[in-house]
Amino acid sequence: MTRAFNFSAGPATLPESVLRQAQAEMLEWNGAGASIVEMSHRGPEFMAVAAEADADLRRLIGIPDDYAVLFLAGGATTQQALLALNFASPGQTVDYVLTGHWGKTAIKQVSPYVRVNVAASSEANGFHDIPPRDQWQLSDDAAYVHITANETIHGVEFRDTPDVGSVPLFADFSSSIASEPLDVSRYGLIYAGAQKNLGPVGVSVVIVRRDLLERSGQPRADIFDYRSHVARDSMLNTPPTWNWYLAGLVFKWMLAEGGVEEFARRNAAKSALVYNAIDASGGFYRNEVVPAARSRMNIPFFLPDETLTARFVSESKAAGLLALKGHKAVGGIRASLYNALPVEGAQALAAFMRDFQQRNG
Repeated sequence: MTRAFNFSAGPATLPESVLRQAQAEMLEWNGAGASIVEMSHRGPEFMAVAAEADADLRRLIGIPDDYAVLFLAGGATTQQALLALNFASPGQTVDYVLTGHWGKTAIKQVSPYVRVNVAASSEANGFHDIPPRDQWQLSDDAAYVHITANETIHGVEFRDTPDVGSVPLFADFSSSIASEPLDVSRYGLIYAGAQKNLGPVGVSVVIVRRDLLERSGQPRADIFDYRSHVARDSMLNTPPTWNWYLAGLVFKWMLAEGGVEEFARRNAAKSALVYNAIDASGGFYRNEVVPAARSRMNIPFFLPDETLTARFVSESKAAGLLALKGHKAVGGIRASLYNALPVEGAQALAAFMRDFQQRNG
């Protein structure tokens, strides 16, 4: 069987070696006589899997000891709502920097519980840039400042960690976590849906500085309380064990491949291949993001008309390049270049782009 190159924005491509290991262990895990899917989450077998995943993720991205790590069911949108419930008093101000679609979603999720101050926004220019830090209007009494580290739809990425002073910086890293070195200590909280760089859909990672858990937040059930999840090692309720196990395999794969430093190198190479094909096309392909804010993970671009766009999607699929149709909110084409996509995938896409232009330009 020949696997195609999968450019899906999420759920995204997974390492073939991880899929093959999961396949081999599906019926029986580690000589236990049963699949990992069938084992109790509180049994010694899965507890060992969970502990290894925690240790490997800490090693992979350099998580300090004064941070708790949670593996929780669901996606990043759930975590967006929980930020306000756990870390802000009712009606308290929170600062959000708006750089795309998912920043809007984050604001929507917390708006019923707090007063949102949009400290900066690039919406007026179509989300084609990151607002300069000296133009942010931060509140004096904000509970936290929130950014979306990488916007998958608009293809905009923070290339540096912004300085927000003593106020905790919270960030949605769903689409760029573990793609390059990260100073976790610059953040109060990081959250990420796993389905782009860390594993399969269905589990999210939350990395939170422990002292922030002392905040009273707002009245909430245990299931919405990060303190309860930390106290129970992410097992307050039955977790998505299969997803957690698969994420753990991905962590081990990334470590074996050379860690985040190696993936930073690969991701820079992959994105350069695609951006170079765009920039050398004489306007046949168009990316609208300011170069300094271009995402390494998600590259949206546009062709001269919808007929060519549809032809590009159809012919690229036939050529073994999957899921290149752009998001319905913006259209066009989008190439997602997450860690598990090999450099050869970006090379194949760039070659196809040049050939397609030659035949249709």
